[in-house]
Amino acid sequence: MSAKKNFNDIALTPLHLEKLHQTPFKNKAAGLPAVFSSMKQMLQYMSVANALKSSLALNQKGGFDCPGCAWPDPDDERSRIGEYCENGIKAIAEEAQQKAIGADFFATHSVEEMGTWTDFELGKKGRLAEPLLLKEGATHYTAIGWDNAFKMIAAEINSLSNPDEAAFYTSGRTSNEAAFLYQLFVRMTGTNNLPDCSNMCHESSGKALSETIGVGKGTVTLDDIHDAELLIVIGQNPGTNHPRMLTAMEKCKQNGGKIIAINPLPEPGLLHFTNPQNPGKLLSGGTALADLFLQVRINEDVALLKAIMLMMLEAETQQPGTVFDRAFIEAHTSGYDYFIKSLKQHSVDACIAQTGVDKAAIEAAAEMIAQKEKIIICWAMGLTQHENAVDNIKEIVNLLLLKGSIGKPGAGVCPVRGHSNVQGDRTMGIWESAPDSFLNKLEDVFQFKTSRNHGYDVVNSINAMHDGRLKLFFAMGGNFLSAAPDTLYTADALRKTNLTVHVSTKLNRSHLIHGRQALILPCLGRTDTDMQQGMPQFVSCENSMGVVQMSKGVLNPPSKHLLSEVSIVCRLAHATLGDRFNVNWRALENDYNLIRDLVEKTIPGFEKYNERIKQPSGFYLPNAAKQRVFNTVTGKAHFSALPMNSNNLKTGEYIMMTIRSHDQFNTTVYGMNDRYRGIHNERRVVMMHENDMKEAGFQRHDVVNISSHFNGEMRSVQNFIVVPVPIAKRCVATYFPEANALVHIDAVAHTSNTPASKSVIVKIYKA
Repeated sequence: MSAKKNFNDIALTPLHLEKLHQTPFKNKAAGLPAVFSSMKQMLQYMSVANALKSSLALNQKGGFDCPGCAWPDPDDERSRIGEYCENGIKAIAEEAQQKAIGADFFATHSVEEMGTWTDFELGKKGRLAEPLLLKEGATHYTAIGWDNAFKMIAAEINSLSNPDEAAFYTSGRTSNEAAFLYQLFVRMTGTNNLPDCSNMCHESSGKALSETIGVGKGTVTLDDIHDAELLIVIGQNPGTNHPRMLTAMEKCKQNGGKIIAINPLPEPGLLHFTNPQNPGKLLSGGTALADLFLQVRINEDVALLKAIMLMMLEAETQQPGTVFDRAFIEAHTSGYDYFIKSLKQHSVDACIAQTGVDKAAIEAAAEMIAQKEKIIICWAMGLTQHENAVDNIKEIVNLLLLKGSIGKPGAGVCPVRGHSNVQGDRTMGIWESAPDSFLNKLEDVFQFKTSRNHGYDVVNSINAMHDGRLKLFFAMGGNFLSAAPDTLYTADALRKTNLTVHVSTKLNRSHLIHGRQALILPCLGRTDTDMQQGMPQFVSCENSMGVVQMSKGVLNPPSKHLLSEVSIVCRLAHATLGDRFNVNWRALENDYNLIRDLVEKTIPGFEKYNERIKQPSGFYLPNAAKQRVFNTVTGKAHFSALPMNSNNLKTGEYIMMTIRSHDQFNTTVYGMNDRYRGIHNERRVVMMHENDMKEAGFQRHDVVNISSHFNGEMRSVQNFIVVPVPIAKRCVATYFPEANALVHIDAVAHTSNTPASKSVIVKIYKA
């Protein structure tokens, strides 16, 4: 079968109807099941010695940073039982698995054959052991030497008629050191085409926060979470996506704080937590987390927040100064009067009707918020992946500004990042639209002229490949095809390039959808020791709360042919640029301290980088908003007058969100069991409310097809299985990447251009 004929089969993932098993929805997160799952993962895929060695170093001071989520580590004491979560162990077991695959493996298995494997099967084949080349027209990858691989990429870059014909993607796991050199190299080639995974997750947060409070990241620390009087967790599933956050939520509760959870699904991690690090909690049954759960319909968060603020406004009007922080509003904000005028144009009842939440529950939430002063709102992709995503975040800021809950202990905004160094990569300059201040400093330090063209983000890169404007696509980590929207459109776009290059640790679906030629460059993982010229090296990462700390691997690499990400960038830069710029790439490859010296010269906040990074807990980057200094055009925090969003579902339509299973991190599938939701051995499922199933005439485990319509075009996926879950009515959920094909390339958030993967209007038909 030709690659063209097998196109859809390779791009999408297979179905296994006979394996689906469903158990009751869970009401608790973590506990002994998490302990057993962690042990099983380590012992199944790692040697006992490596499992013990890595678990004792994971997220410890002087150890290595988890390649999973970006939740911060405690500044002070860290648990010796294990400063990690179940999914952190799964990430380590995936990366540090004992098997290695090289030329012999790929000689046996064709690209077409590998396309029939599930994402889980692809990831579990083993660590990539040597550089690989797929020649034009070939059916199998073959080995290629490192020097020849770099020469091949350099020749392709240097033959482009315009530097903007290449795009250089970055995954969130790339270290600060590699990211800084990567963006420097890319800009020295003459382009700003630096799409990255931020474009698909918290870009909406960054845009909204930059406009309203003058900083594009969170304003709280881990201690603030512990000390908050009220945590509001909205559009997030911490039990699966950020499990160590549950420990912080538990500590907030122990300190007397309250928690409001807002989500279309009653995820166990929002409701109840049994701390595996605390034997007493294991025996007692754990801690109830959410004091109030609001089951809002998908993408009706603005309506919910407006209803809450209208109720608060009524109470404030009756007793001025008892609900709103008038002193803060007067001294530190602008746009209050216009915001209040806009808010009054909406009625409480109309807002409530859109949310699907009982009025009494919303009144309880408004009363809790009105009574508290130290409030933190946490969110993730449940808010950032909608067409109105930027408005969602601005409405959160509005609520916090009314309460004066920004820029003081125990209060602020907390966008919870989903990958270990995605925030650090942006700080290092991985940005298609970096500010002039950053580019000016690059020019000053490195004495070259940067392009001032606005580069391609993820969506624009896909369109440019599809239109033939991009000839080369280079990915520093990640699984671009599976992470991106509109799967078949993206696959078609990648196939139109001359060369695709992926720096990877393991096999993934992006290696099977490729340009006319393709390279796979295997790199060291976070767990691996990094030796350069006989000297051990370490890298650094920035977590969700702006802490920069070192990461130093402890395991022997699975192959002698692997290079670090830093080495790959340095050797590629030398092969491509030669001596055209005053950068000693070979010296930087051999000594990462020299890279940090360059970062210190270029980026504010990294003074004495090499000295401070060796501190056991790292160091905090400056954050002006924490001191109530708002670097906006007015010098004040901005209230925003925002429209009401409405899904306007027609008969037979549902609003669909794509979500992760509990056995998954981003596009990496660790197993086939979504334990908390009770879905086992199958991922091509559509989760529905039982009443919606009954009205549509669906039975449990019916096989259906799903279609979406956007801008007059239809997208469809076949052979999904209906499973009943306690989701909000008229809402459905599917796993990504299986349902990404339904997300139209043009369905994006205004301002941020983030794919609207959490609000797709769909119809469902029996297969």
